[in-house]
Amino acid sequence: MASLFARKPIGELQVDQESTGGLKRALGVGDLVMLSIGAVIGAGIFSTLGTAAAGEVNAAGQVVRYGAGPALVLSFLLLGAVCGLAALCYAELAAMIPQAGSAYAYSYATLGELLAWIIGWDLILEYAVGNVAVAIAWAGYFNSLISPWVQLPGWITHGYWNAKALAANGDAAMQQVIDTAPRLGGIPVLINLPAFLIVMAITWLLVIGVKESTRVNNAMVVVKLLVLALFIIVGAMHIDTANYTPFAPNGFRGIHQGAAIVFFAFIGFDAISTAAEETKNPQRNMPLGIMIGLGVCTVIYMIVGAVATGLIPYQQLKSSDPLAHAFEVAGLTQFSWIIAAGAVVSMAAVLLVFQYGQPRIFYAMARDGLLPPWAAKIHPKYRTPHITTILTGVLVAVGALLADDAATYDLTNIGTLSAFALVCVGVLVLRIKEPNRPRPFRVPFVWGVTLLGAGACVFVMWGLPVHAWERFGIWLLIGLAIYFVYGYRNSVLRRGGGPPSSGATPVPQAPLEGKQ
Repeated sequence: MASLFARKPIGELQVDQESTGGLKRALGVGDLVMLSIGAVIGAGIFSTLGTAAAGEVNAAGQVVRYGAGPALVLSFLLLGAVCGLAALCYAELAAMIPQAGSAYAYSYATLGELLAWIIGWDLILEYAVGNVAVAIAWAGYFNSLISPWVQLPGWITHGYWNAKALAANGDAAMQQVIDTAPRLGGIPVLINLPAFLIVMAITWLLVIGVKESTRVNNAMVVVKLLVLALFIIVGAMHIDTANYTPFAPNGFRGIHQGAAIVFFAFIGFDAISTAAEETKNPQRNMPLGIMIGLGVCTVIYMIVGAVATGLIPYQQLKSSDPLAHAFEVAGLTQFSWIIAAGAVVSMAAVLLVFQYGQPRIFYAMARDGLLPPWAAKIHPKYRTPHITTILTGVLVAVGALLADDAATYDLTNIGTLSAFALVCVGVLVLRIKEPNRPRPFRVPFVWGVTLLGAGACVFVMWGLPVHAWERFGIWLLIGLAIYFVYGYRNSVLRRGGGPPSSGATPVPQAPLEGKQ
């Protein structure tokens, strides 16, 4: 049993990948901050803000989750504090262990192989499963944007399970789409073609190379910030202060549950830690990129939340496109299409960064023997993990083609929060086990920050509905089955012999194509 918690020596994680044919170091602090903003500001703020403010009711009119109302700004502040604690822990580990793999790599060095596998499995929820929801949300905004000129048939803009869910909730128009859709073996053909195509386009871009991808991301980040600035400036001039009363209609319960809903808006700041092996001077640049990016996004969110809930009554924000909808209700329809266009760009940036992160998790796990060796292959020309990039792209694209986005939000949130909590614990464990190891960046007040950070993540998780915990439990059981069938038997650390934490057994580097 002890071998399940074997820790990978940090000395083996600090190999210079550039000199051994690994990933290419090309990113600076500015690139990392832009990657962070590109990942964080997207589907969350453009899609879940309305539900977090207004709450959620089921078809029978029963309250499923209470909304925060105008106190949504406090939900954002709460999440900024929670994520800030986790970000400090990410910064310490990213500076010490500048390797692809993010929380997975950190946990391998601090908590052992089994917990590292669990975190790696959880991160699939954040990046791959979360990206299914982002792609579907992107397609919705894209269809709204082009609708004045092009009307796409409903059966190619709604996935099968998404259409079925909408119809089950009483959407008569969607039921008509289902009834009139072409049939294949008696089953209605219902696909979300725009969502599929955007994921495949981004996958192609990521195979080409990391620097090319970040240039595209930087341009998209500038566009999304300009659009949010427009929303803030125009919206602030039309605020009705009467909409701020009552400020917290459901008390702290609403603030708490609203935070659990809108946590999806904060997912992504940790994605840049997957870029550690492709960052110049990662010991300095990774902590700066993580903390600056998160701080900027938190401030933007609080301002947007204050403007949105002041522009119209919070109950009317419940919409799939709450920011554009707020302008329409307020009579500012001349600007709503700009917001829709900004949402299309913003969510494309999120897709780019998350699709960037997931293959690097697979790359790191395969390099450790926990996944098959082909997942650690590097393209001989572009020096990107092309096989896992293509595989992830196909899986996400197919998911977006058929899935229901609402079913993925809570699962993504709970998986990400669990990973954050374990990273906080990992920092404390490593401080105890290896107190003298050099740390380019140190978490201040480490006991308080790590324990409070882990506890805060669990507290936010507690605000999620029961079905999210049930699905998360099933997901973990599937992951554990895969680990014991394949990963446990093929672990490089275990097959290497010798004490797992002795540092005596070098971990092989990712092989190049055609070179074993």
